[in-house]
Amino acid sequence: MKIKGKLTIKCENTGEMAGIISRSLAPDNVSGIKTEIDKDSVKISFSADKIGTMLSSVDDYLMNAKIASDMITRVKKY
Repeated sequence: MKIKGKLTIKCENTGEMAGIISRSLAPDNVSGIKTEIDKDSVKISFSADKIGTMLSSVDDYLMNAKIASDMITRVKKY
């Protein structure tokens, strides 16, 4: 049985920020992860065979997205 989930993230300057974050996380997009960007949000679809795998994937993705976002914010200050 495939388990599927979707996250939608909205933030300020979504288009610019989402594009940067999406490209920085692209190497982490394994076969069960798909990212779509539109004008006001980022949509990430996850699929896995086990719920534990799904939870781990979502946790890792969000942690890496937070790190990327923090780095972008710090770089913009300088």
